[in-house]
Amino acid sequence: MTPHISRRDFHRGAASAALAASLPSFGPRRAEPPIIRLAVIGPGKRGMNLMRGAFLGNGFQVVAVCDVDETRLQDAKALAEKRQKGAQCFGTTRHEEAMDRDDVDAVVIATPDHWHCHQILDAAKRGKHIYCEKPLTLTLREAQLVVPAVQKAGVVFQTGSQQRTEFGHKFVRAAELIRNGRLGKILTVHVGVGDPPVACPLGAEEMEPGLDWDRWLGPAPSRPYHSDLSPRGVHTHYPSWRKYWEYAGGGLADMGAHHFDIALWAIGRDGRGPVEVHPPHVEGAKTGASVVFEDGLRIVHGGRSGATFVGTEGTLAVDRGRIGAEPSGLLEDPEDGCQLRMPRRKSHAYDWLQAIHGGDATTCPVEVGASSVAICHLLNVAYRLRRPLRWDPSNWRFINDQEANALCDYERRAGYELPDA
Repeated sequence: MTPHISRRDFHRGAASAALAASLPSFGPRRAEPPIIRLAVIGPGKRGMNLMRGAFLGNGFQVVAVCDVDETRLQDAKALAEKRQKGAQCFGTTRHEEAMDRDDVDAVVIATPDHWHCHQILDAAKRGKHIYCEKPLTLTLREAQLVVPAVQKAGVVFQTGSQQRTEFGHKFVRAAELIRNGRLGKILTVHVGVGDPPVACPLGAEEMEPGLDWDRWLGPAPSRPYHSDLSPRGVHTHYPSWRKYWEYAGGGLADMGAHHFDIALWAIGRDGRGPVEVHPPHVEGAKTGASVVFEDGLRIVHGGRSGATFVGTEGTLAVDRGRIGAEPSGLLEDPEDGCQLRMPRRKSHAYDWLQAIHGGDATTCPVEVGASSVAICHLLNVAYRLRRPLRWDPSNWRFINDQEANALCDYERRAGYELPDA
């Protein structure tokens, strides 16, 4: 994917180079790349963590923030201005207003899942680089749509699958060993994450002052306000909208978007889909569903937290706090080392920044984020229908199954219709 640098980026870079040329020369001097100016969309718990840890400094400047809750919006705006020594930060409740600004080069999307696709499409249409938190989309159809939209726009995209770059590079090491054949042929991968989603059962509460609840719902079905979905004002916990299929894919997709992503990465299936989807063997079970690829390799939802790879020569298990193998010697490098060495990135945000400045492609571009979240969505369909399904990954459709295909998307509210594929 060709990195997109706007004309204003070029002129800012040229101005920096001119200034450097006017200074006394003490040997070769390389002009600093231009600061990437960001709009952060959705500075809730996760969005604020990203701002504090990655996007206030480190080659970035937050010039705009967007949230439908006025209290959270002002809190994020104040943080940006304080950390950036008083530089003004624009605030809005409409993401389109932030994306339309000429001083915004890129957007960080940290909203609930049901908003991701719409905001990705809007950012791509405006030629903004995109960092979008996982799970990349709420539905299979959305995952299908965002790939060509981002490719056509030519912008640099990073899915927030930070396990590929961070956490002490444990996941990089696991993928490296597996791709080098240390486990022999991989037979199955077990991914231990949360349950599939359920319908939202919440009642009604008195509206939170300063919240545009209709805008929070966006394309999702209309329902009364409840603080479990959008907590009152600034909060320090992850809200429960992740449990409900109207807004997210349950615990299965929330952490599954991380660990199924690692499973696909390690077995070399990035951007490729399975051909079969199977429900659990036990009636009513919340784990045990699986997907199967053309060569018979199976990925199963269930087991110990993280991803466990079972091969003909051994087993390897990896999670954020551990990596282990049986036999244990599989983790040791042979004397001549692994033939394939995978890069160790400084951080996920820095990986995106370098790609914007013309470096290597990001570790988790849109095609990868779409294929990883598709596994989550396929498994959730299996839990909904409780029967085997055949999947056509090229056309993003279930084969001869109208009921299953109806679950590839949902009926959106008027004004939030998606374009045709």
